[in-house]
Amino acid sequence: MRKTRSHSMSLALSAAMAASVFTGVAIAQSNPTVGGAPMLETMNIVENAVNSPIHTTLVAAVQAADLVDTLASAGPFTVFAPVNDGFAALPAGTVETLLRPENKDQLVKVLTAHVVSGRISGGELKRDVIANGGQLELTTVSGDTLVVTEQGRGLALTDENGGTSTITIADVNQSNGVIHVVDNVLVPQ
Repeated sequence: MRKTRSHSMSLALSAAMAASVFTGVAIAQSNPTVGGAPMLETMNIVENAVNSPIHTTLVAAVQAADLVDTLASAGPFTVFAPVNDGFAALPAGTVETLLRPENKDQLVKVLTAHVVSGRISGGELKRDVIANGGQLELTTVSGDTLVVTEQGRGLALTDENGGTSTITIADVNQSNGVIHVVDNVLVPQ
């Protein structure tokens, strides 16, 4: 059977369309799930966090601190998002105390100590840690310092009180930044 030029072009077009479909699927699946929930790059930090079953305490805290509009704004932001178990590991009564209206300023300070201006990927963090002799200091939106170091094949964060948290899921891309899921709450001074 003789192939015509139009038949060859049709095959090429079909192959290109299939490649773009598969590429699109790969891109859609490139963002990790969090707590089994899909995190969509087209949604902002707050919209995705609300969908994460392992961030319900964080979402409640962000709402109590009136930070929803800020974290839904254009940003970009890098958020080190502690999971529910991280909040549960705090001393008994800490979360309940922070969520009281009279402690809103303290809650804002704790939450913004998990946020850095700009979009910083896990790869960039790791590269900068190595380039800076094994540790990288980040200044958070609250004005506090987080020290990033390598921990095995991953990265750990240390707050100003010496508390540590490990990045368990890196590079959850958002329309207005990136979330790195962490296992503990970082406590500012």
